[in-house]
This record gives sequence, structure tokens and C-alpha cells, in this order.
Amino acid sequence: MNKDWISCKVQDFIARGEAELKTGPFGTQLHASDYVETGTPVINVRNIGFGDIREDDLEFISEKTVQRLRSHLLEAEDIVFGRKGAVERHAFIKQKHVRWFQGSDCLRLRLKSPYVVSKFLSYYFQTAGHKQWMINQCSHGSTMASLNQAIISRISLFLPPLSIQERIVTILSAYDDLIENNTRRIAILEEMAQAIYQEWFVRFRYPGHEQDELVESELGMVPEGWKVVRFTQGVEIDPYTKVSKENEKPFVPMESLSNNSMVIESSEYRLGNSGSKFKNGDTLFARITPCIENGKTGYVQFLSTEDDVALGSTEFIVLRSKTLCPEFVYLIARSDELRNHAIKSMSGSSGRQRVQKVCFDSFWIVHPNSESLMQFREIVTPLFRSIHMLVKSNKNLCYTRDLLLPKLISGEIDVASLNIDIPNMPEPAQQQDTPMATQPAPIDAEQLALPLF
Repeated sequence: MNKDWISCKVQDFIARGEAELKTGPFGTQLHASDYVETGTPVINVRNIGFGDIREDDLEFISEKTVQRLRSHLLEAEDIVFGRKGAVERHAFIKQKHVRWFQGSDCLRLRLKSPYVVSKFLSYYFQTAGHKQWMINQCSHGSTMASLNQAIISRISLFLPPLSIQERIVTILSAYDDLIENNTRRIAILEEMAQAIYQEWFVRFRYPGHEQDELVESELGMVPEGWKVVRFTQGVEIDPYTKVSKENEKPFVPMESLSNNSMVIESSEYRLGNSGSKFKNGDTLFARITPCIENGKTGYVQFLSTEDDVALGSTEFIVLRSKTLCPEFVYLIARSDELRNHAIKSMSGSSGRQRVQKVCFDSFWIVHPNSESLMQFREIVTPLFRSIHMLVKSNKNLCYTRDLLLPKLISGEIDVASLNIDIPNMPEPAQQQDTPMATQPAPIDAEQLALPLF
């Protein structure tokens, strides 16, 4: 089945002028003073994922700096590696990342060969065998793993004919495109929930507001019948939650929280009952620097039942609704006002400062009346549920793709004999229905001998 596949190394393409490696600008070329608030995004090692770019914590440089170092601008289908730390990761540059900038701690591989599909190589670099090889090559005892051009040149490849590479890329890209589409829809749904919260409870333009009077309060003009209360009157801070020491339970580490989304990316399982404890409907609020400044906040809705309890980092503050509603608590936890108030309370040694929980007692909020809260929840709860369904869909898509990837890349599944028709997926703007889980049905699961969820 693999008689037409060839073994080679990256250096073979470099020697023929069909690939080039470039190290990011040296420290003497790119200084801290060159970074600006907005401008051309810079990909640093922390932004490199497994074939993708993590856009949560980007830095930027000005156009003047770009022109001075323009040879480090990225093109579509470039592959970017981190030089230090996570050497088994890489980023594949898509069209939307063209003219982004290669950071000082990165290496760039640019292919110009008629015999290699760059995206196929990106998938090849995501196999377990390759990632372990990179770790082994780059590790030097107790020092941080480091990558250089010589190591990348030595990477061994097992390449099928171009047409097979293209078919494999088509199959795996179908999953990635659906995952990306779902991720965009998650972001849109969360933006919608935030917009509704701001409109109703910050600007006080809720349904029927025209008929309500505004009255003076400690926080300015507020709707008549709404109360100004301490945050702790409407929200429990680290509520007592009993959980047995027996059996494994879901555990959420700090890195599972996003800087700009409610989605809790992953969880593991641990024995015991130490750590923060939370249930569905709770909000996880990072209390330690720099996580709180970066915006790490999550909304818990991944547990199977309302009685289940999960554990998490001791650096979470758990927020649970008393008299508001869970969605309101999460959305206000995302507000600059609450976050800035919490940051001002931080104390401790430099680099390890923590929010003091007593600060929530001095934060005042406008508490809506029960009718407005009920109307609000009727609108936003379906948005939160749709996000949960899309997250579940993405997990299933990732699971199936990850099962397929090594079998396709190794040639264990012969794609030449498969009858695969993968139509173009519609853009999000064309999808008018309520967002739900979407699956790559056109691929025949029986032919691949793998389940599709």
C-alpha cells in the first residue's frame, strides 16, 4: 500500500532550494521598546499551539518596525516553531495570518517544493511519534528544551504522492474547519450574551424601560424598584460545597480557563477533595497575578448532573448566585469594573499577589427586580446552552480527528480507495438556525473503520 511513499528529510528540500529555514530577529534587532498597543501581531512561543495559533496573548509592533525587519513577515502555509520550551508544537500560518510577524523566539520553515503539501507536513508534525522525537532531540538534561535549524533539518519524513497528501489534508481539514466554525459561533454567542447584559443592566435599556422611572441612588440613576446592594448580597464567595474524598473527580487547572471566553477548555481527573469546589452554574474567577489581569474566567456547565461537584486550582475564587442568576454572575465577573476592583485589593509578594476575598463586600451593584432577571434568563440561558453543545461537538470532532490522523499520515488507511465527497461548508453568516453541534457527515465512517460522533 505504501510502495509509492518515500523517506526523506527536511534538509533534502533545503539542499534543492525547495525549502528555507529562518530564525526570528535577534534581541539586538527587536527591543522591548519596539512593542506597541496595536499594530502587526507578533507570534511568540506562547502563541504556538499544535498546528494553530493561540491568539489570547499577542504582542504588536509598529509598521515602522515591520518595514525595518520585513524579512520576518509570515506568508500563508509557513510553519513556525518555538525555539525554547514547547518544542513539540508548531503553528501553521493561514491566510488570515499573512503579514503577521515571526517573533525572536521562533523558527520558520517555508516550503517551495512541488512535491509537498505544507498542510500535510503540519499534520505530520502533529503525530505522537514526531512530537516525541522533537522532545528527545531538544532536551538537554535539566535545562529548558531548545530547538535550532540543525534539528529541524534532520526531521525525517515519510511522504506519499502529492495526490494522496491532498486527499489526507482534505479529510483532516474537514474536521478542523468544523471545529473552527464552531469556535467562531461560540465567540458570537458569548458576544451576544455580553451585549444583552450591558444593554439591560448597565445602560438600563431592558424591555419596558420606557415606562419605568429612574431614581437617585448611591450609584447614580437606577430604575425604580431596583436595589443597590453589596456584591456579596447577591453572590456567594467560595461557597461551602461538600464532596467525598472517595473516587476520582473532574479537576480544572488554571490553564484550562480562557482569557476571553466562558469555555473551560479541558479537565482531568484526580482523587481526593482538595482544591476549590464547584458545581454547574458556578463562575471560576482567577485570583492570582497575572491570571486575573489577563481575564481568566470560566463558567461551569460541563458536569453531568446538577449534583456533581468538580475540583480545581486553589487560585480560583468560586462565585455562586444567591439572588441573581448564574448567567448574570458570569457576565458581571467579565466586567472591567469588578475585575479592576478586585485587582486593587491584591496583596502579597511581587509576582505572587492575590485578590483578597473581602474586596467583594465593598463592591456595589444594581440588583434588578425579579421580573427583569427572569426575562433576562429566558433569553441568555439558551445562548449558554448552545455554547455548551458546540463545545461538546468540538470535543467529539477533535477526538475523531485525532484517531484518524496517525492512521492517515502513516498510510494505515489507504485513502486512494475511499469514495469521499466533502462539500464546502457554508459560512457562519449563511447559517440562520440556532447554533447546534455540526458533524462531518459526508465522510463514510465504515470505510474509515472509525466512529464519527
